[in-house]
Amino acid sequence: MFIPRAQSAFKALRSAQPRVRLYFVSKNAYSSQVEYKPIRSVLVANRGEIAIRVFRACTELGIKSVAVYSEQDKMHMHRQKADESYLVGKGLPPVEAYLNIPEIIRVCKENDVDAVHPGYGFLSERSDFAQAVIDAGLRFIGPTPEVVQNMGDKVAARVAAIEAGVPIVPGTDGPVTTKDEALEFCKKHGLPVIFKAAYGGGGRGMRVVRKMEEVEENFQRASSEAKAAFGNGAMFIEKFIERPRHIEVQLLGDKAGNVVHLYERDCSVQRRHQKVVEIAPAPRLPLELRDKMTEAAVRLAKHVGYENAGTVEFLCDESGNFYFIEVNARLQVEHTVTEEITGIDLVQSQIRIAEGMTLPELGYTQENIKPRGYAIQCRVTTEDPANDFQPNTGRLEVFRSGEGMGIRLDSASAYAGAIISPYYDSLLVKVISHAGDLQSSAAKMNRALREFRIRGVKTNIPFLLNVLENQKFLHGVLDTYFIDEHPQLFKFRPTQNRAQKLLNYLGEVLVNGPQTPLATTLKPAEVSPHVPAVPLVTEPPCGLRDILVRQGPEAFAKEVRSRKNLMLMDTTFRDAHQSLLATRVRSHDLLKISPYVAHKFHNLYALENWGGATFDVALRFLHECPWERLEEMRKRIPNIPFQMLLRGANAVGYTSYPDNVVHKFCELAVQTGMDIFRVFDSLNYLPNLILGMEAAGKAGGVVEAAISYTGDVSDPKRTKYDLKYYTNLADELVKAGTHVLCIKDMAGLLKPEAARLLITAIRDKHPDIPIHIHTHDTSGAGVASMLACAQAGADVVDVAVDSMSGMTSQPSMGAVVASLQGTTLDTGVDLRDVSEYSAYWEQTRTLYAPFECTTTMRSGNADVYLNEIPGGQYTNLQFQAFSLGLGDFFEDVKKAYREANLLLGDIIKVTPSSKVVGDLAQFMVQNNLTADQVLERAEELSFPKSVVEYLQGLIGIPHGGFPEPLRSRVLKDMPRIEGRPGAELEPLDFDKLKQDLKESHANISDRDVMSAALYPQVTNEYLFFREKFGPVDKLDTRIFLTGPKVGEEFEVTLERGKTLSLKAMAMAADLKPNGDREVFFEMNGQLRTVHILDKEAVKEIHVHPKANKAVKSEVGAPMPGTVIDIRVAVGDKVEKGQPLVVLSAMKMEMVVQAPQAGVVKKLEIANGMKLEGDDLLMIVE
Repeated sequence: MFIPRAQSAFKALRSAQPRVRLYFVSKNAYSSQVEYKPIRSVLVANRGEIAIRVFRACTELGIKSVAVYSEQDKMHMHRQKADESYLVGKGLPPVEAYLNIPEIIRVCKENDVDAVHPGYGFLSERSDFAQAVIDAGLRFIGPTPEVVQNMGDKVAARVAAIEAGVPIVPGTDGPVTTKDEALEFCKKHGLPVIFKAAYGGGGRGMRVVRKMEEVEENFQRASSEAKAAFGNGAMFIEKFIERPRHIEVQLLGDKAGNVVHLYERDCSVQRRHQKVVEIAPAPRLPLELRDKMTEAAVRLAKHVGYENAGTVEFLCDESGNFYFIEVNARLQVEHTVTEEITGIDLVQSQIRIAEGMTLPELGYTQENIKPRGYAIQCRVTTEDPANDFQPNTGRLEVFRSGEGMGIRLDSASAYAGAIISPYYDSLLVKVISHAGDLQSSAAKMNRALREFRIRGVKTNIPFLLNVLENQKFLHGVLDTYFIDEHPQLFKFRPTQNRAQKLLNYLGEVLVNGPQTPLATTLKPAEVSPHVPAVPLVTEPPCGLRDILVRQGPEAFAKEVRSRKNLMLMDTTFRDAHQSLLATRVRSHDLLKISPYVAHKFHNLYALENWGGATFDVALRFLHECPWERLEEMRKRIPNIPFQMLLRGANAVGYTSYPDNVVHKFCELAVQTGMDIFRVFDSLNYLPNLILGMEAAGKAGGVVEAAISYTGDVSDPKRTKYDLKYYTNLADELVKAGTHVLCIKDMAGLLKPEAARLLITAIRDKHPDIPIHIHTHDTSGAGVASMLACAQAGADVVDVAVDSMSGMTSQPSMGAVVASLQGTTLDTGVDLRDVSEYSAYWEQTRTLYAPFECTTTMRSGNADVYLNEIPGGQYTNLQFQAFSLGLGDFFEDVKKAYREANLLLGDIIKVTPSSKVVGDLAQFMVQNNLTADQVLERAEELSFPKSVVEYLQGLIGIPHGGFPEPLRSRVLKDMPRIEGRPGAELEPLDFDKLKQDLKESHANISDRDVMSAALYPQVTNEYLFFREKFGPVDKLDTRIFLTGPKVGEEFEVTLERGKTLSLKAMAMAADLKPNGDREVFFEMNGQLRTVHILDKEAVKEIHVHPKANKAVKSEVGAPMPGTVIDIRVAVGDKVEKGQPLVVLSAMKMEMVVQAPQAGVVKKLEIANGMKLEGDDLLMIVE
């Protein structure tokens, strides 16, 4: 008797003799004389991992391996693993190539092939293929054609099971080919029923139907899938057993009539009737039931004369009854777990049996086969579990597998750079674990799956991990409803994929240029700013925030007022860079210096670091979350109060919002780390101001109500905004409950004499309220004005660190500190600390050269007293003028600003009212209009939107009322708002908004919802950007703005202890056919590539348009695939959820539904068209 260790002898025989006939007579009663013919070469009529699995077995046996491949598989790994490979099915569709029996036989005959292994799927259960192989004088490694025919025919298999005394489930007597036959069976036997492909398995063409009205549609879809997968759409229908376990028994039979079982596998963890996780042996299966099932399987195999490997599948109900389902007359995908627990190589056994060896000669008697431990197989597929397991195709940008003791990997094209096509099954790699018990095996599998790093396509690994951690799974409590009844399996912790997303961003910048608009042609400096050292191991000294946190806003205000020295608020983190650098300073650079500020400037009144324009600019241009900025700054600066700019009823937006939006915003801001709310209104309109004060106060913040300053209280000729106007406003704000009173001089118009008059008047009326002064140094008189305020009784003034001060920014911190040293108003700030702080910003400022205000403004300018342009707007207005082609006319714009202000009624000018004036000024210059001409032609001119909305009353009512007759001429019959705009707005439904966002984006937080409430479109675009490019805020500023140089090495710290080492290697000169350009990087020493669409070059070639995810009317392909059915035409009206198109990919069909009701405006597809994911299908408006 031959046993496995005689393997080397067989290799010698094969090489020595082309045909050797040996005869063996076993002592076993079932044996008979069997002819032995060694096999020298095997062709595998299959692809992918099963082809490679057979090749490996052939190599171990000394047999030549031969592959066939389709045109679409010419780069596939299975072709390379074989000793020889040959193209089949040239010109045929991808699946049909592997179903071309004559070509496969031709390859065998032309290349001296001895035997054919069918693998699984494709032709593996086609009896005509098995017969064709034998008729060609070859050996078929599998059952005889007669057995394949009878076992593949589910009706014949049922008859055989009945004859063998194996229990069966009620079903049709023969294949069903029409929906009428299906309806008749369902009406006769009742529901539920299950449709199965009559000539194939693997879950293809399988549907469970529980409602009579769904029979026809499900039959058509199942039949169509079966025809595509197996070449025949005939269906088998049987009664559906509720809550069964799916147990299958592995068999081996030889030509002498011997049959053994290799125990069972539990395949109950299924999705869409396809096995996802398999376990051997079946856990918690009573031994008595196991013995009955294995005995029945062996009995059936002997009854039909089964030889080679096969599987008998059963359904087992909760009462211990079991029913025959079918015989798989081939090797199964999950054969691996049986190999692990028995130690028997099933593929080698198949080949040896085909050669003529008997089971006893192989040492496979039933008493010798014992299961050892537990094995689990997980099928890692390129499917997106968060999107109903839609197939995902593309290029594997990164592939790193999990390995180690007790782990086996069976794969094919699983390597970086491999292309996952839409033409075949989505299986990427089979992961098999083996250990002494189920829990240990699951732990090994869990560990291995967590080691995988797959980028470029989505996989089902997050879902598999949830299965492996489920307690019922770990204890073997399973049935086919396991997935359906555990919705928590679909709650995934999102994979961040940060590194690859950042590479995509860098590639995008290198190929298509900066992803944030640059205001000038200047480039960021190549510097790495020096960050002064602080003792990070020690806590920073206590500051005013400690009092605020412990005792509340009233005690905080009292403490501020009690101090005799002048306190400072540093605006470097917000208004300074808004004024000098177009608000473009990134969190990356703010956070670097934050620890130093916490340690050295703990005695500041506050740090202004949030709100105002920084909120939307962070989202719109910097592609970062303003909430995360605030949260991270609070972590690094726990001791200094933070102050933000709140535009009253406008929150941090440019329009009015429902009241609940303003209240919710303030609540979330306090929760994230904000302390002081400087509340102002762009028109000093009290109702808007008071709403903001109430929202900030109820949220628990310090209310610092601000009076926006304009005009000149020291000039008796300027009467609209006189001293009484400001003192009356102060009275109202104090009465409304402000904790601190602020004078917000946003244009730097507060001259020293005016400062003394104003502060003295307010201090005399309100001796106990802290007074805080904000100004801009546009004229150059800012320091003098702030000193005058301090001497008149102000408690706090705003300054910016020296290198970020002056011009349209705030007065110099160092100048104010030095001026008051040794006086009763001494700030207590060390000038040496200011110098180090300033040095950091002096270097950092050069990184933002593209936004540098000194490009167009070289020094301060006292003409601000004439044009009254706010400091924060001045440089933005310059950049806007340049972008509109008015750069040479900026002096004209400034003069027009003054005229526009007077036209609009000499209003308070601060965002958003300042934007109204600026828009009108640029409109006047662009159209060469004087103020008189604007007034004369007001009825015929098309004014900027902001001007019209201001005149309608959408931002409030200005002091002295709206200008007439301008208002009436512009608005004509347009609606007007009287009173506070937000009072008429319905409360925003935050829950609905969150649900709407979740339809387009994953992982939506309450912060995202709040951002969307304020800036819907900007937030939507930011969320898409974040999903595509990841945490770009972690990049150094120069790299973020203009990308790395080729050959440059740099680091990116994602979080503490996780730093990427990157190097930009090269960019391909040639385009891919789809318009992509390949960019090469080195990451942590490993080569990485990304493919970036060249947006300029692609204009010269035809590429199918992509759906814009931010536009709901554009319907995109949810997965790559082929269009097989278009159910609408241009002009059709459709309802939300109505089927539009049927796509087919990876042998699965998907119905694309209408995302909204509307009319089909345009079709971009035709039947048979092959599409990529997100390709535009149609537009439904």
